[in-house]
Amino acid sequence: MWPTTNPFLFCAHHRDHYPAGNEKMGPAASLSGRNIGQDFTPKDGWRMYHGQEIPGFPVHPHRGFETITIVKEGIVDHSDSIGQAGRFGQGDVQWMTAGSGLQHCEMFPLLNQDGPNPAELFQIWLNMPKANKFAPPYYKMLWSEEIPKQVSKDANGKTCEVTLIAGSLDGVEALPNAPDSWASNPEHEVVVWTIKLEPGAILNLPSASDQVNRTLYFHIGNSLLINQTKVDSGVAISVKPNQIIQLENGDTEAHLLLLQGKPIDEPIVQYGPFVMNSRGEIQEAFEEYNATEFGGWPWPSREMVHPRDKGRFAKYRDGSEESR
Repeated sequence: MWPTTNPFLFCAHHRDHYPAGNEKMGPAASLSGRNIGQDFTPKDGWRMYHGQEIPGFPVHPHRGFETITIVKEGIVDHSDSIGQAGRFGQGDVQWMTAGSGLQHCEMFPLLNQDGPNPAELFQIWLNMPKANKFAPPYYKMLWSEEIPKQVSKDANGKTCEVTLIAGSLDGVEALPNAPDSWASNPEHEVVVWTIKLEPGAILNLPSASDQVNRTLYFHIGNSLLINQTKVDSGVAISVKPNQIIQLENGDTEAHLLLLQGKPIDEPIVQYGPFVMNSRGEIQEAFEEYNATEFGGWPWPSREMVHPRDKGRFAKYRDGSEESR
């Protein structure tokens, strides 16, 4: 888990080296010695999280914020309380507005029965302003084939690649995100970029306004220079918003995540899966969830996964479906 700054609430980086899958799409390995249901210990290089048979996060509620799930490797199966569903991975991004409230589950089916199932993903929680916290739940897939990238060469011919999930860079615009999102207004300067640098590459990222919070997450690589300061991988670095960020990579390929945005200047009260502006609103969220379960759970399993041979797809509230 990485520290975040307003308007972001949470950033989790999951990297697991799962073994081959069994007939139920769980690990074809013993689960002995694991705290099943609460398995966050990377025993043998992988975790079950809250899953009983399949790794992942069974049905749970949210209200008052958004999730941005970036799947670098592996597969995620999504199902929610308003009947939406999807399977995504290999660079796809899911943008989900919890808004007024919904339940969903996020499971990591191990589709490959003949070899390992490596998985890597980020989940980012983006706050919503009070005016939008009761917006209708919303879910959108940003498919990897369509997400804009800016690929450039530095002065020495080294390759730098920036994938734009939110924001813009040198005239390249990210795809539209959720309509009620803090990120949907360009004046809020919300940026979500993943960055890949060839060994020895140098990349300059533009400055932003003084009001913006910016954090870099260096998660794969050896070391690099950020504005001439050496940092090793596995760290989060706050950077000044009104300065150009110069990244000078070391001797191995580097991967980073950049989160940026103007803060939401409102009180934040978080209790578990609910993020509101007051304790009273948190209490109301629990009361409504206990009474309605935010629409109930229309799926046959609380660890819902889709058929093994199902490809990447997204099914939406209106019944429409798209596939890749």
